[in-house]
Amino acid sequence: MDRDPSDDDSVADLSFEAESPVASPAELLEGLPSYDWLQGHGGQVFFPPLETLTRPREPVSWSSVLDHSRVPLVTEEVAREALLSFVNSQCCYSSAAAGDLIIQELRQQTLCRYRLETFSESRVSEWTFQPFTNHAVDGPQRGTSPRLWDMKVQMPPMFQEDTRKFQVPHSSLVKECHKCNGRGRYKCSGCHGAGMVRCSSCSGTKRKARQSRRCHLCSGSGRRRCSTCSGRGNKTCATCKGERRLEHFVQLVIMWKNSLFEFVSQHHLHCPRELLAKARGENLFRDENTMVYPIVDFPLQEISLASQRGISEHSAALASRARILQQMFLPSGSFHHSW
Repeated sequence: MDRDPSDDDSVADLSFEAESPVASPAELLEGLPSYDWLQGHGGQVFFPPLETLTRPREPVSWSSVLDHSRVPLVTEEVAREALLSFVNSQCCYSSAAAGDLIIQELRQQTLCRYRLETFSESRVSEWTFQPFTNHAVDGPQRGTSPRLWDMKVQMPPMFQEDTRKFQVPHSSLVKECHKCNGRGRYKCSGCHGAGMVRCSSCSGTKRKARQSRRCHLCSGSGRRRCSTCSGRGNKTCATCKGERRLEHFVQLVIMWKNSLFEFVSQHHLHCPRELLAKARGENLFRDENTMVYPIVDFPLQEISLASQRGISEHSAALASRARILQQMFLPSGSFHHSW
């Protein structure tokens, strides 16, 4: 006998909706006390003014730095060994030609590379929720929520990217589940609350096609128990997990990012840029501070201009969405040989 959904009023008035957690409507959380700093719903970026430089600029004698740079000497033996190593790393290359190759001339070319890393922190606030299980709630009655940049958190090591989430103190509110209207369950989408569905074997005719005997899968009823809800006619609310109420709270999302600017001086090498980026060189100078200064009076003007451009680009890109925690620049010289 088919189940009549009207026999259970608690099931009949359950709305038929998608069976997945959904975000709470914006109007549910409007006008809450102590939340004037939370601008809008769905996430707001907060950032403090950029900090000033913490130390005066110290002049750098680039001539002395360059004088101490040691240009590595590459002999014919070293060059041939490097060529053979490359050939042997390729599956279809023959080493015979590389071994017999006559090296007539070795020419050296020096490149300078400028690299700027900017480690920044951005903070975003957003409403989120979890099922309320009668646990202790840290709500506005316990005090005013701190501003997002006033919350002290453990930072990752400098220049190491990470994302962490924290619950803002005194921001919790308990509300009836907006998905199931506080019932903890909703009508099954498979049987529409009936608990029974048409038999797939006999298509509800109670008998097999071209057979006089009744369908053995549904015992001749034409109906079978709904496998989606196991015949209950309803399912546990996926939003509140059947708890009927939700704890809404403000969540702080902190993102630590490392921005990179890199520039290589002009050269006449027929070499892919990605290979040049991997080349090793001599570190000429290193500066690390909350904010670094552009390089001035460098022997190569394009390096000085690149440092100004890199610092300007990072400051402009991050000023509206993050706080710069640390910067580091590293000009280096890479020495390449061709023959």
